[in-house]
Amino acid sequence: MRFKKELDFVHLSRFFYIFSIAITVAGLIFLATMGLNYSVDFKAGSNVDVALSKNITLEQLKPALNDLGLPHEPAITVGEKRVNIRYDKELDSTQDEALKAAVTKLDDKASFEVNTVDTEMAKELARNAIYSVLISCLGIIIYVSIRFEWRFALAAIVALIHDAFIVVSVFSIFRLEVDLTFIVAVLTIIGYSINDTIVIFDRIRENLRFGKQKTYEDLKLLVNKSVSQTLMRSLYTAFTVFIAAFFLLILGGESIKMFSLAMVIGLLSGAYSSIFIASPLWLLLKKRQKPAVKSNPAKA
Repeated sequence: MRFKKELDFVHLSRFFYIFSIAITVAGLIFLATMGLNYSVDFKAGSNVDVALSKNITLEQLKPALNDLGLPHEPAITVGEKRVNIRYDKELDSTQDEALKAAVTKLDDKASFEVNTVDTEMAKELARNAIYSVLISCLGIIIYVSIRFEWRFALAAIVALIHDAFIVVSVFSIFRLEVDLTFIVAVLTIIGYSINDTIVIFDRIRENLRFGKQKTYEDLKLLVNKSVSQTLMRSLYTAFTVFIAAFFLLILGGESIKMFSLAMVIGLLSGAYSSIFIASPLWLLLKKRQKPAVKSNPAKA
């Protein structure tokens, strides 16, 4: 479906560039000075999963745990007949037994699963996620360069990294908690981002074949036309996934709240980056392309 109203997407892109640069610079400053607010997934400690025979509220559980006199405040997640308790420090056997006894007073049929959080494993997972993103970027560059051209590939990678870093920046600026599901969300966002970008690039390539572009203005009109032709398709796709992520954020459990929030931010970022970041960037790179020199035919 085509977007009927003609808009100058290339002209509007400068405002989105300014917005993205501002968020990126602020994110870099916060990352350099304060870093990310890592959850207990990236810290040493004990993780206690409790299966209950009845529901226990946070108001019932907190006083019972506070009476234990443990030196650190636990992170508590209450679910349907289930409670997750996480401590930043590893519990010894005495503290472990005291914790079980306190919960058993509230539910004598409770069962416990106590695990020590392995921070090295979590850090290794984070490193592997970064490596997977870098490898996927390299694969995208190679594929898009072969399928299209290197300018498309470079613009697509910039948009992809932009979407991922916007999410990281927002989480750093507002000190939102970064857990393992955050990594999953960023990888998912990258997949959606490159999909929308490739759809627009494919339309630009098709229009290049049948048009006669001689000047920058011709290319600019072509980009605006291509984006208009694919705009509604891109918006419908992004909006459909956005609705699911938004209601997961509103109605979902505490354990997936940061995942849902990262998805919402990333989908919004990806929706405009394909239109206002990747396509105008390709136009800028194409503008700098040196015109081919035609050789004069040999004289008879």
